[in-house]
Amino acid sequence: NATDGAPAILYASPVATLFGTRMCFTRMFMQPEISVVIPVYCEEAGIRLTLQQVGKFVASTTSSWEIVLVDDGSKDNTWQEVTAIAEHMPQLRGLRLSRNFGKEAALAAGLETACGKAVVIMDGDLQHPPSLLPKMIATWRTGDFDIVEAVKSSRGDESTLSAARAKIFYLILRAFSGHDLNGASDYKLLDQRVIQAYRSMKERNVFFRGMISWMGYRSTQIPFEVEPRIAGDSGWSVFSLVRLAAVAVTSFSTFPLHLITIFGVVFFAFSVLLSMHTVYMKLSGAAITGFTTVILLLLIIGSSLMIGLGIIGEYLARIYDEVKQRPRYIVSQVLRQNNP
Repeated sequence: NATDGAPAILYASPVATLFGTRMCFTRMFMQPEISVVIPVYCEEAGIRLTLQQVGKFVASTTSSWEIVLVDDGSKDNTWQEVTAIAEHMPQLRGLRLSRNFGKEAALAAGLETACGKAVVIMDGDLQHPPSLLPKMIATWRTGDFDIVEAVKSSRGDESTLSAARAKIFYLILRAFSGHDLNGASDYKLLDQRVIQAYRSMKERNVFFRGMISWMGYRSTQIPFEVEPRIAGDSGWSVFSLVRLAAVAVTSFSTFPLHLITIFGVVFFAFSVLLSMHTVYMKLSGAAITGFTTVILLLLIIGSSLMIGLGIIGEYLARIYDEVKQRPRYIVSQVLRQNNP
């Protein structure tokens, strides 16, 4: 129903089905101005405070809003807690994935469900400060920018090892893909047309930050300091970061494949010089019997071949995933209010 004298609009809301594909259902309601997408995994202890804080700051900025929470197959009682909170928060909608598909898939589920004219993406552990939401929304309302990015001015109380891992990740990504995402985070506000562009990208191996950067829409940055987690530990392991780095690099650059060719040319030139040196030593009678050079060459060539095969294998794996055409995620339960 229309409220405040504003007409109700017919809005086709893209909603994730049980198999992760987008099916549009049509209903009459006021399209919310702001949607907030929050992917979570095992955040039972802190999710209530997170939703309260997010709701408070969004409501102070607009009267038309919704929160889309995506439970990425949590093993604790996160979903039960969200269901209980929804009884007192009509703006809360939720998706529960059938298993842990990873943050990137959970983000995709949220972005394919959100209906707002602008969509904010943020973490569910309050490391992305909700107090920044009014400033991000006000910046978007000027009409000068399609993307408002919150970038890390400091990494908070993150350990030295974690900071080093992040730095290496961004260095590798910048070197291979050309996208400088140092300090970037998933804390962003996206205009609806950016969301539509994101939905048109059908790849199964998704890297949200890279995809948004690749689009090239008008963007601005707002610095923030990473807050301490309200509960629990980060779900990112070393293996998860390595896997994300592999997906990010292979999704946005073919340079590693060309690197194999460069290695081949370098080793070919080296082998020509070594052959000339060996022939000269033989003809001059100064050749020394031994296997050191042979062993070193075998090790160099063998390791280079294995690295090259590994790089090719990563790209083949990405192609394999795309060809299968499996959904990015599967939704097992939906919590949705009729009137966001």
